[in-house]
Amino acid sequence: MENSTPDRPTHKPRPLIDLLVSIVIPSVILMKFSGDQDLGAARGLIVALAFPVCWGLFELIRYRKFNFIALLGVVSVLLTGGIGLLELELKWLAIKEAAVPGVLGLAVLISTYTRYPLIRSLLYNPKIMQVDRIHKALEEKGHVETFEKRLLNATYMLACTFFFSAVMNYIMAKWIVTSPTGTQAFNEELGRLTLVSYPMIAIPSMLMMFGVLYYLWKTIHGLTGLDLEQLMVLPEDHKKKSRAKQKAEDNAAS
Repeated sequence: MENSTPDRPTHKPRPLIDLLVSIVIPSVILMKFSGDQDLGAARGLIVALAFPVCWGLFELIRYRKFNFIALLGVVSVLLTGGIGLLELELKWLAIKEAAVPGVLGLAVLISTYTRYPLIRSLLYNPKIMQVDRIHKALEEKGHVETFEKRLLNATYMLACTFFFSAVMNYIMAKWIVTSPTGTQAFNEELGRLTLVSYPMIAIPSMLMMFGVLYYLWKTIHGLTGLDLEQLMVLPEDHKKKSRAKQKAEDNAAS
């Protein structure tokens, strides 16, 4: 009996394409093609923001996996478009820029009171770390409770990275975007903000997140004695899991 269910595509990170579609292309359109002789302010804004929106929706639909952060990114772009097209006051752009990472930071904190802390989805998850092996080693050494306390510390650190982004986003938006919404100058400044925010905000935030990941590794290593190769999920581990999953599906289909 054949399995008629189509295979679900495996999501593979494509940082260069993400950077090109979400940042570079929209910024170029906003800064170079928003004049009256080209697309115009309103149409230029729509075309520029269509790239990250369509790319985000494509990934959500293709891989059929709900991604809260990706969805928040799409919502953020749509809000930016709404602010520009409706010609709202500039303060709303700065508030929106701060609100997106701020909401993520609050979500990380609030999730600590639920059964599904976000840090387990973002950092301490089976795709990044060998969670089952780590938990087994913690149980054997009696350090489960200590680890949970330190994982809570890592959660606070992770929330701080998002709050840092929120503050920096607000400052950069107020500093760079000063022209009225709905104008060519507004589009150009918005494109400049998009380009500048990556090295000025995204990279430092990423480094802070790596710092949290390093803290987790040091904590786990200290409590379990496991080496880095034993803690992290390596590409070969992904291949083994994929082969095992494929074998199980073939056995079920036969």
